[in-house]
Amino acid sequence: MRHILFIAALALPQAGLAASGERIQVTGEVIDTWCYFSGVMGPTDAVVGSAHHTCALWCSAGGIPVGLLTEEGTVYMVLKMEADPASAGGDTNLHIASHTITADGMAYERDGLNYLIVETITADQDIVEQTHDDFGVIPGFAIPEEAAQ
Repeated sequence: MRHILFIAALALPQAGLAASGERIQVTGEVIDTWCYFSGVMGPTDAVVGSAHHTCALWCSAGGIPVGLLTEEGTVYMVLKMEADPASAGGDTNLHIASHTITADGMAYERDGLNYLIVETITADQDIVEQTHDDFGVIPGFAIPEEAAQ
C-alpha cells in the first residue's frame, strides 16, 4: 500500500518544479549549441554565421539541439520549433541553420539557463553574419596540420 501512495504522490503537481514562462519576441541567429558552448571549433565568433554553416548543418542533422543567439549575447536553447515535438535538433531545422530569425514564443529560465519554445517564426533574414571572410569556409584551426600541407 505504501508503494501505491508513493507513486500517487509523485504524480501530484509539486510547487516550484515547473518554471513559469514569459511570452517574448526575440531576434537572433540559429546556432549549433555543441560548438558554441564546447569551444571545440574555436571561439564563439568563429562558430556563427557563414563560416560555421556546414558544421551547424551536420550537428543539427546529428541531433544536437539548436539555440538562438541574440545580438546581446543571450543564448536560448530551443526546446521546440513551431509545434513540432521533434524539432529541437535534427533535419527539421536544416533550412534555418545559421539564419537570423525573429521568433515569437515562450521563454523560460531555470538554473541560469534560458530556454525557448518557438511558436512562430515571424521573419527569416537568411545568413546575415558573413564570417567566412574572416575565418574561411572552414576555419583554419579546424583543418588538421597534415591536411593543410
